[in-house]
Amino acid sequence: PNNNIAEHIFDKLVQMDADSRMIPGLATSWKALDDRTWEFKLRRGVKFHDGSELTAEDVAFSINRVPTVPNSPGPFSAYTKAITGIDIVDPYTLRFRTAAPHPLMPNDMSTIYIVSKKVATGATTEDFNSGKAAVGSGRYRFVRYVNGDRVEIVRNDGYWGEKPPFGKVTFRIIKNEPARMAALLSGDVDAIEQPPTADLARLKSDPKFTLTSKISHRVIYFNFDHLARSSPFVTGKDGKPLAKNPLTDLRVRKAISKAINRPAIAERVMEGQATPSGQLVSEKLFGHVPGMKAEAYDPEGAKKLLAEAGYPDGFNLTIHGPSGRYVNDEKIVQAVAQMLTRVGIASKVETAPMGPYSGRASKQEFSFHMVGWGASTGEASSPLRSLLATFNRDKGLGAVNWGRYSNPK
Repeated sequence: PNNNIAEHIFDKLVQMDADSRMIPGLATSWKALDDRTWEFKLRRGVKFHDGSELTAEDVAFSINRVPTVPNSPGPFSAYTKAITGIDIVDPYTLRFRTAAPHPLMPNDMSTIYIVSKKVATGATTEDFNSGKAAVGSGRYRFVRYVNGDRVEIVRNDGYWGEKPPFGKVTFRIIKNEPARMAALLSGDVDAIEQPPTADLARLKSDPKFTLTSKISHRVIYFNFDHLARSSPFVTGKDGKPLAKNPLTDLRVRKAISKAINRPAIAERVMEGQATPSGQLVSEKLFGHVPGMKAEAYDPEGAKKLLAEAGYPDGFNLTIHGPSGRYVNDEKIVQAVAQMLTRVGIASKVETAPMGPYSGRASKQEFSFHMVGWGASTGEASSPLRSLLATFNRDKGLGAVNWGRYSNPK
């Protein structure tokens, strides 16, 4: 949601079209000068909302600012860590130096919003929320943010690109699905995101509504606790903690994967608005591996693997998940709990709003939990670097590897 709003107020060097292809944004062109140097040429005459000109100084400042944002719940450092130096050739030309060849520089630059050095120097998160520092060069200017209620923006008549059609836009924050649907039906809002899947047939049958959908960049996945410890939410069938964490055993993890009926979740829980996946990006994105299918539903195979791992009777597990963050997130967690229970892993569910939930997940407080990730660079390196790479704050890797999976080989 933060990126959704920022997309209207701020610009990036490289934009992404509706089919996830890289197109010029603030940068009119980019090229690799050699194996370790990228050059970006900036669009001239771009103005921030306060009337000041956007130059290479603002771009360098925005990139250098990324690792310093305090308490960032989803740091963007994975997309800037490759840059070891920035040379400002002139007000409209920058060169990014890297320690090794980095072919993904344009993709990485499609994730970083450019802020005003003059306005954002020393600015806090609250300064952005209040609008004091929310000065971008995007299609719309910030007007007001009311926490938990709305964001108001107005058209930027000085925008460098195609002018947006609406003079004023209000984004209403309606977390409750029935309330969101009711607001649409009553005409209180003109459009909604993520309509409840159970109401899709009703909307399709009403000629006054138009539905638009596209395969998103987001994959919904589960994290295992990979730490060598007595996992906090795993017990034996007697309810007592297990001395060894069974989730560190590959056979147990594969058993859990085989126990999950992905097609059933896609068709029944998601009403056909999801696709089973065996990898981190959809077939539309670069890095998708043809033929790499989702694990087949095989409950008998799951039971066999559990027995081989020394858990013929299974064990008890609490599955954690967010509530209201992703479409049908609580329903998916409940469905998975039922599936695991059928193969002997007696599962119960605990969910919470994303704020407190992500705070706990990032501190490795769970044993098995659900989360989602959108490949914002439009290709597979985004989840590979953030979700699977060994956690390393200095390298900007594994930022959301909350299960602490690590495979040096």
